[in-house]
Amino acid sequence: MPKRGKNYKAAAGKIERATLYEVSDAMAKVIETGVAKFDETVEVHIRLGVDGRHADQQVRGTVVLPNGTGKEVRVLVFAKGEKAAEAEKFGADFVGAEDMAERIQKEGWLDFDVAVATPDMMGVVGRLGRILGPRGLMPNPKSGTVTMDLEKALADIKAGKVEYKLDRQNIVHTVIGKRSFGPEKLEENFRALLEAVIKSKPATAKGQYLRSVTVATTMGPGVKINPATVQAAK
Repeated sequence: MPKRGKNYKAAAGKIERATLYEVSDAMAKVIETGVAKFDETVEVHIRLGVDGRHADQQVRGTVVLPNGTGKEVRVLVFAKGEKAAEAEKFGADFVGAEDMAERIQKEGWLDFDVAVATPDMMGVVGRLGRILGPRGLMPNPKSGTVTMDLEKALADIKAGKVEYKLDRQNIVHTVIGKRSFGPEKLEENFRALLEAVIKSKPATAKGQYLRSVTVATTMGPGVKINPATVQAAK
């Protein structure tokens, strides 16, 4: 266990560990117990009642958060010709093809947050799998980042589209905004995310789907949300 500072311990003391909070109360607690001097990111961790080792129990998707993420997202688009011009027109931060792939391979350049590719570029992008894959930067049709509709892809990403997917412990970890958003905006983003995750429930999942839901700032203590009331609201 990491050693916790006195500020963290003081913040944790304001949270009743055995309590499952209602969503609005949880968001207020997260803001109250943020310990950093900077504007911390707020994260949600959702443990699901599925077994991600089975293909038919995977949970993955995207959702556009109504209030965005509070982060300026840098987008790299792999495209050529008219599509490259289109990417620049609709707000891509970086646009290229083989030149960008070579820059990533030879220089280790990774100064972007999301990569998008047109389908015809996947032969080039595929060679970057070992670099981009482990960092969660590989374009993927399921997340809408392999597409010919660059206008929509870029608009969604810039507006605050986030991807959610299971990790090996069957937990989804997703950002829902910044501490400065305030409880109302954080709750709106949280509910949009939960609605998407619930809609993604595999048909083969049995028993309780939302096992636990925790919200926390980057450096603050976790606040547990009552999964039963969240699920009942949908």
